[in-house]
This record gives sequence, C-alpha cells and structure tokens, in this order.
Amino acid sequence: MNKLFYPALFHTAEEGGFWITFPDFPECFTQGDTMEEAYDMAVAALGLCITDLLKEKSPLPEPSAPTDIVLDASAVMLVVGFDLEEYRRRHNSKAVKKTLSIPEWLNEEALALNINFSAVLQEALIQKIQK
Repeated sequence: MNKLFYPALFHTAEEGGFWITFPDFPECFTQGDTMEEAYDMAVAALGLCITDLLKEKSPLPEPSAPTDIVLDASAVMLVVGFDLEEYRRRHNSKAVKKTLSIPEWLNEEALALNINFSAVLQEALIQKIQK
C-alpha cells in the first residue's frame, strides 16, 4: 500500500489554468495555472486527503475504474499517484528511541570503527522494508 493511484479530473478553468477534482475524494479540490503545476498540486492534495484518512484510521476508498467515470466537455481524466512511503520520509522524521541488545564483542568493534549505530539500523530497516 505504499504507492496509491486514483483518477483525477482536470477541468479547464474559464480564467485559464485548471481545477482538479477526485471522484473518490469528493472533499478534495485543487488548481494550477499550468498542467504541470496542476498535476503537482493534485499529487499534494491527494496526499493530504490520504494521510488525513490514515491518521483518522479511516479506510481509504477503492479507486474508481476509469471506465466508470463520466467526463464533461471541459475535463480530462488523469491517474494521479501518491507515494506514501516517500511522503512519510519527508514529513515524519521525528526520532524515536529504541533499546536493543547486541553482543559485547560487536559493540566494541563498532565503537572502535566509529560506526554510527542509529545510521546503520536505519539503513538496515529501510533495506528490509523495501524488499
């Protein structure tokens, strides 16, 4: 569930640019002056909706099938992706203290080599998670 994809409707705004809605998130709106800006804003808006639901421990909606979405003349549908793992890395870097045990000989060798225990543990955990 680290990468999520939802359809988004990009509507052409009368004054120029685009406004974006998500059929699966009726409360989610955003806009942008260019297609690139609108897409970036759509990713950010989708991410906020997803992370809010997860914080509330609410279930995420199933993505609508593109064939089930009815478009009006001013809209195009694009699939917007949100990388939950990447978002968490960028926005939740609060350190959490963990107590662990390792053999004494390993501790002494690591200290002698000036190894950063926290960095090694983080690197190992990231490798395990990505498998």
